Amino acid sequence: MTVIELTTELKGSAEEAFDLSLDVNVHTESMSASKEVAIAGVRSGRMSLNDEVTWRARHFGIPWRMTSRITAYDRPRRFVDEQVNGPFAQFRHEHRFAAEQNATRMIDRIEFSAPLGLIGRVVERLVLAGYLTQLIGRRNSYLASKLAAR
Repeated sequence: MTVIELTTELKGSAEEAFDLSLDVNVHTESMSASKEVAIAGVRSGRMSLNDEVTWRARHFGIPWRMTSRITAYDRPRRFVDEQVNGPFAQFRHEHRFAAEQNATRMIDRIEFSAPLGLIGRVVERLVLAGYLTQLIGRRNSYLASKLAAR
């Protein structure tokens, strides 16, 4: 299992950051480079506990589908989404929000493993860890710009 952790400082309250992070429309906007779109489950608006969404996207020039479920929900402090069907052997993304003076610290912790045993582990470390770090970083920059514009 590979673990990635990113910390992003956001303008605005923890509630605003939490809600924006669960908004399917905002997620789709932030992932426009990979043409990510919700095709089943919750397809617009804010998700909540036990909600599922199926995403279709293109990464590495390959079309992918992934269904994830919100498995933990503690507004405005934390939520977790986990893959229930998709390309990873395991994928878990914990989102934590800590209120600070006039800002929010958002911490993303992603735990994932690729299929295919030893080959998958090599791909995790050599390719996927860096790719996912950049992908989540772009998403977080988008969230930061949306919150700053409010």
